[in-house]
Amino acid sequence: MKMHKFQPESLMMSYGYRPEWSEGAIKCPIFQTSTFVFKTAEEGKAFFEVAYGLREQGEKEKLGLIYSRLNNPDLEILENRLTLWDGAEDCAVFESGMSAITTAMFEFLKPGDLLLHSGPIYGGTGHFITHVLSKFGISAVEFTPGMNFEEVVELVEKTGKGANLGMVFIESPANPTNALFDISMCKRLADHFATPEHQPMVAVDNTYMGPLWQHPLKHGADLVLYSATKYIGGHSDVIAGACLGSSVLMQRVKALRTFLGNMAGPWTGWLLLRSLETLKIRMQKQAKNAQKVALWLQSHPKIERVLYLGLLTPEDGDEFLLYKKQCSSPGAMISFEVRGGEAEAFAFLNNLHLVKLAVSLGSTESLAQHPASMTHAGMDPEEKLKLGINPNLVRLSVGVEHAKDLIYDLGQALEKVGSTNPERAFL
Repeated sequence: MKMHKFQPESLMMSYGYRPEWSEGAIKCPIFQTSTFVFKTAEEGKAFFEVAYGLREQGEKEKLGLIYSRLNNPDLEILENRLTLWDGAEDCAVFESGMSAITTAMFEFLKPGDLLLHSGPIYGGTGHFITHVLSKFGISAVEFTPGMNFEEVVELVEKTGKGANLGMVFIESPANPTNALFDISMCKRLADHFATPEHQPMVAVDNTYMGPLWQHPLKHGADLVLYSATKYIGGHSDVIAGACLGSSVLMQRVKALRTFLGNMAGPWTGWLLLRSLETLKIRMQKQAKNAQKVALWLQSHPKIERVLYLGLLTPEDGDEFLLYKKQCSSPGAMISFEVRGGEAEAFAFLNNLHLVKLAVSLGSTESLAQHPASMTHAGMDPEEKLKLGINPNLVRLSVGVEHAKDLIYDLGQALEKVGSTNPERAFL
């Protein structure tokens, strides 16, 4: 009889954990401990040899636990389960999305290297690239939506550092414009500038799509990164990040994580294990709501433009084809421009009741914010305008509420735009 292959959403309940390990507890307990006891000194020596890369793990060798900065049962089970969605060999979980991104960049970039990245990107990532990596002698160049392979090659060559390209880093869809970037083209770019001695990495921040709607590793990426705070956590109660890829690459990432000390703790791991059990049904509901909301926004007279993948049609040409190639859903992130400017966008935001005015995304509750003055406040004003982060742009993360209630709340807030003495009420 052919072995049945279970789907990830089924394996989220038990994969990587056996109740007999913990007195029969059906759910993995919280291993709130800093250190673990060795059976023998020889066992402790063997564990450390592998942990510090002094030798390779034996084919039948089972590694034990040492210290929660290196490994912890909650984190190991979580990392095992996260690999299932993306089809990755291994995963490393961090205390935040930024710690996952910065650790990966520090591990695979060195002084003199060039970082090629998409634009726009999350403001925190942009700040790190501009103000931190530059202190270590790592330069960066940005490419924008719609640029083809030849144009990006020329952009890199103009820097004079094509031979030093260390990483291609993209967000796709981009935060906050939902612009798409071709992952397979990025792999071609990395291969184009590769040498026998060096292969540039392709890293994709997949936070906007979560583990469900896009799988960058299948399109040529070496690393996929998440702010696990978002869809993976999904309840606005935990900060975490994740990096996934091959076993060889993740061994390097985990080694640096050990010495930077930015590994997630057991409480974080336990909370994310809980959230993974409902990840698919949450994300499906959010996407279903978002499609209804986006269609409604598109027809509203006070909305100038809606940026949502679900509104793409074959008439959008290459962008539509790329969306169909890379994504299995349009997701639950909508950006839209309120007619007017910052004042009109603020009037809308200040009069929301059910939808909360807050940053972050991917949670059960719907959240709206103003990218130009909030998440992307640190960007150069001209750069913001060039990339479409305009003063009237609002970013909406759609939650699991009833779609009719969300549409009602957005509608009543839009009614206040342009009115005198708007009053704000709270639920």
